[in-house]
Amino acid sequence: MTNSDALAALAREIAAASLPLGEATLVFGEGDLGAAVMFVGEAPGFHEDQQGRPFVGRAGKLLDELIRGIGWKREQVYITNIVKRRPPENRDPLPDEIEAYQPYLTRQIGIIAPKLIVTLGRFSMNYFLPDAKITRDHGRVLTIDGTLVYPVYHPAAALRSTAMLETLRADFGRIPRVLSGELAPEAPVAAAASAVPVFKNPRSGKENSKQKRLF
Repeated sequence: MTNSDALAALAREIAAASLPLGEATLVFGEGDLGAAVMFVGEAPGFHEDQQGRPFVGRAGKLLDELIRGIGWKREQVYITNIVKRRPPENRDPLPDEIEAYQPYLTRQIGIIAPKLIVTLGRFSMNYFLPDAKITRDHGRVLTIDGTLVYPVYHPAAALRSTAMLETLRADFGRIPRVLSGELAPEAPVAAAASAVPVFKNPRSGKENSKQKRLF
């Protein structure tokens, strides 16, 4: 089964399941289906709910700008959220909502098998690293279960703070060096019981030829 087939089947499974926020549009994710880098936010917002695509509002435009700023294109990475549907009034996702969608994100990660997961904001960061603090741990190169995890501020939060925006730009500027291995990860982080389950890389030891050209 190809990545495209596996992800399409997973999206259909989510659509058919009885999950929280079921009245909202399913925003599954998009990008390179074998991407080396996966960006994970918290949940869709108004514009994402309208279009069925992740990060297409103001925060999405900033994310696109930041990706271009490091010499990449949006199509070269994969972008998704923990929760696949918009919470009412753009409120924060609730713990039971995160828990309900957790198995699907775990499988999504397993299919794409990224070398690096960039977490956007504290909810995404704490999904993988429950004890981390965004003000302290943004821009740190961490590993969990053998996968690189790199926390940064959420673009939506950065739009509200000039200082945070400059920090986000600086953290983004280091992503290619993290991916290349120039910036070595810190000591591996053990996954806490409340963190995302171990996500296996089904292509361990194999390298996607398109990734080699892009990155």
